Amino acid sequence: MKVAIITDQHFGARKSSRVFHEFFLKFYNKVFFPTLKKEKITTVFDLGDTFDNRRQIDLWAAKWARENYYDRLRDMNVEVHAVVGNHTAYFKDTNSINTLDNLLGEYKNVHTYSEATEVTIGGLPILFIPWINNENSETTYKLIEGTDCDYAMGHLELNGFEAHRGYLMEHGAESKRYKKFTKVLSGHYHHRSSRGNIHYLGNPYQIYWNDYRDTRGFHIFDTETGDLKFIKNPFEIYEKIYYDETKLNSSTFDYAQYNNTIVKIVVEKKTDSHKFDFFLSQLYAAGVHEVKVIEDPSFESDLEEEIDIESEDTLTLLERYVDDLGHEDKPGVKTILKSLYVEALELV
Repeated sequence: MKVAIITDQHFGARKSSRVFHEFFLKFYNKVFFPTLKKEKITTVFDLGDTFDNRRQIDLWAAKWARENYYDRLRDMNVEVHAVVGNHTAYFKDTNSINTLDNLLGEYKNVHTYSEATEVTIGGLPILFIPWINNENSETTYKLIEGTDCDYAMGHLELNGFEAHRGYLMEHGAESKRYKKFTKVLSGHYHHRSSRGNIHYLGNPYQIYWNDYRDTRGFHIFDTETGDLKFIKNPFEIYEKIYYDETKLNSSTFDYAQYNNTIVKIVVEKKTDSHKFDFFLSQLYAAGVHEVKVIEDPSFESDLEEEIDIESEDTLTLLERYVDDLGHEDKPGVKTILKSLYVEALELV
């Protein structure tokens, strides 16, 4: 039996940006749903953070998710097994109040898991593990120790993995607890990575600049063989242009390729402001959503404000401040500041 696995869809992301949701829809219309039909897939695993904001639900985003995702799955007779992630649990220390249970109760084909649960699908026993917190950690870890399931799937925060490309998580649970499983498949970190039997699957599309040129998509899992096949999302919303007026011809430049994208222009050489302004005007005329100009290439960075692993500017400032201190344990101080920063953002 083939099962589609998707995670960290973050419906309502970027303050329910219409631009980004049109970009998301391109993936669902041209990649996800056509693949389900082609492969005759009737079961989907959702490994957490289906919605973006755990504190409030944007009505437009909820309607968008119903019409463009859940209604379509229901009409295709697709069963959905979804775990609660940290973005869909209202409180940090319990999963009892969560977005999935409150929004999706009308969908009889959607099964949600706010507690660790053993489920047999396609003849394969699977342990589904939602977000682990203070309330459920003891019972969850006992179930992990006692289960006979060879496969675990959930929304785990383990240290030593890249949450985003170039950002290694220094806090979180130890992965040795999961060595007993043949495979552990998890959401939470948006960058695809594997170490040993643990596989972080990554989210299906770009949301922030730190996703630039980082491969996105979803997976097909075979319950008979345990094989995992990656289905790439070919669409990208972020693009870079390195502007050197001595090399770039503004008259013959292919502006149309940047339609419906967000562009960062890194200025390498510019002496003619009128020529540069013409270049910008042609980009906007071609349908570029947004242009960010970096006048000094030394300040170029793809880090950006993100809900889980945030922001370029604030984190960089904090780390520079710590570097200037005379404290002996600078890495420890940085880790604490990062954790506090993440907590503060989740309260916004």
